[in-house]
Amino acid sequence: MDGPGLREPMLDAKSEVTNQLIDFQWKLGMAVSSNSCRSLKYPYITVVLKVADHSGQVKNKSFEMTIPQFQNFYRQFKEIAAVIETV
Repeated sequence: MDGPGLREPMLDAKSEVTNQLIDFQWKLGMAVSSNSCRSLKYPYITVVLKVADHSGQVKNKSFEMTIPQFQNFYRQFKEIAAVIETV
């Protein structure tokens, strides 16, 4: 059982958004070798998000995903789109 102040606040429709997505870019890359492996052939997705905070300052946030991680990411966005269509 949670005590006072132990639960994280839930986001509701009246909550203020603290960051705004300005741009979303992605690219498919292929790691072909590393210092420990001559023939790596490892595909990955790089995502770069351009985000503005509440003051308007824009920052880039980037991350990489394996192909299975990207496929899961894609499925989750399809689920979000399906829910939004019902609203």
